[in-house]
Amino acid sequence: MLTRLSIRNIVLIEALDLDFRQGLGVLTGETGAGKSILLDALGLVLGNRADSGLVRAGEDQASVTASFEFAALPAGVRAVLDAAEVDVEPGEPLIVKRRLKADGGSKAFVNDQPVSAALLRELAPFLVELHGQHDDRGLVNPKGHRLLLDRYARADSAGVEAAWKAWRTAQDALDQAREAVARAGADRDLLLAHLAELTTLEPVEGEEEQLAEARAAMQKGERLAGDLAELQHLWTGSDSALATLRGAARRLDRIAGEHPLLAEALAALDRAVIEASEAEDKLDRAGEALAHDPAALDRIETRLFDLRAMARKHHCQVDDLPARMREMRAQLDLIEGGEAGLAELEAAATRAAEDYRQRAAALSARRTEAALRLDAAVADELAPLKLDAARFRTSILRLPEERWGAGGIDGIEFLISTNPGAPFAPLGKIASGGELSRFILALKVALAEEGGAATVIFDEIDRGVGGAVASAIGERLARLAANGQLLAVTHSPQVAARGGQHYVIAKSSEGTVTRTSVHLLDAAGRQEEIARMLSGAEVTAEARAQADRLLERA
Repeated sequence: MLTRLSIRNIVLIEALDLDFRQGLGVLTGETGAGKSILLDALGLVLGNRADSGLVRAGEDQASVTASFEFAALPAGVRAVLDAAEVDVEPGEPLIVKRRLKADGGSKAFVNDQPVSAALLRELAPFLVELHGQHDDRGLVNPKGHRLLLDRYARADSAGVEAAWKAWRTAQDALDQAREAVARAGADRDLLLAHLAELTTLEPVEGEEEQLAEARAAMQKGERLAGDLAELQHLWTGSDSALATLRGAARRLDRIAGEHPLLAEALAALDRAVIEASEAEDKLDRAGEALAHDPAALDRIETRLFDLRAMARKHHCQVDDLPARMREMRAQLDLIEGGEAGLAELEAAATRAAEDYRQRAAALSARRTEAALRLDAAVADELAPLKLDAARFRTSILRLPEERWGAGGIDGIEFLISTNPGAPFAPLGKIASGGELSRFILALKVALAEEGGAATVIFDEIDRGVGGAVASAIGERLARLAANGQLLAVTHSPQVAARGGQHYVIAKSSEGTVTRTSVHLLDAAGRQEEIARMLSGAEVTAEARAQADRLLERA
């Protein structure tokens, strides 16, 4: 509920801090005192459009801070905050702030964390429910009527929502499978042709690199063949360099013992022979390694060409061709086994649809029964509120299948007829401001504790009525506020007398400066204010006595 409202530099309000409690709080004051300013300030902190005209003349900026406290944070508030990644610790008050600059710029905060004004508007329906002369939200908005009726009916709407999601999931899976089978079926012949080509080619992962290396080696051997042949000629034959070295070594071996230098020369010559022999061996092996077979080279180049052409055809790398073959076989398997898979998915979707229909039909029946009770409960409230000629009806229409959803198969809207014989129409279309507020009060009383915002505000619900009707309004407002928080801006002493807290709004002037102030009244102050409301400009003893009687009966 709303526990504190702090306003700085909003129109005629310079600085104002108000504390609120649970129960019925009433706000009174003379016409023009500034009650609308208070509501405009509250609207600003709840995300209404930032109007620079709200900034007090001569000031650079204005601000409004509203504090809300809950035993447990409402689920709707928690969902909005979680989606925006705004942290609020359990048990911590929710502090919403809006700062408005004179140039029209504004900033919003939730517990000192910057947020958008749009987020404040998302939070507003869970925090404050405002009913006034131009109300187009709350109970007037048909978007919320289904939820209110379901709460009143104690209906299992969550089960219907779960069944709807299960049906959608099953149907989506079926639709996707049908599309996949249809696409694969249309491409069957092409798949078979492509797979036949790939199967004939038999690509192997890593094959391209091996072939390319082999081709490069053969091409190098072809290029070096002449040089290798000439080198091999130098190392072979009786007149080759190696044969000459070996002959020289043999001759030197016969005379090496004649002198130490000859022995050293022989050792050096032996080493040269060994090195030359190793060179000869390596030349032979290089010749074998670089040997090229024109036919083999042609086969390698043809294979590389075929592999790369196939890769271009399938828009992939050569090494991806084996994976592409597996994909094609999987697609063909899907076509061949698709009918059996589709049958299973169709059966699952049919079961899910039937479960949803049964749950939704049961919910619809429960709604219909509850609607009759709600209509009767509202009807009982209309006469005391001077709406005895009006009628209320909860319209439940079966929606076409394409409009079924998580909320069921019904379109639900609260309708009224204000005069005998007049057609039923939406709440906000045909009722005047005062009538609309009283219709909403009757509906709120009938719905009792079936949900709504943490704080409910009625703005001049008693406009144009008095006496017994005003008393009936006051009694119902007090009843509604018994287990919650309700604030009422009122001109009726009968309503004001019911308040657990009574605030008076007053306007004062000092020279050219005009200010609006709000004060919480004590018992004596309440008596005086209610007496003023009864008597007008001059408060009489009789008015005070009447005020005492109203307060005693409250």
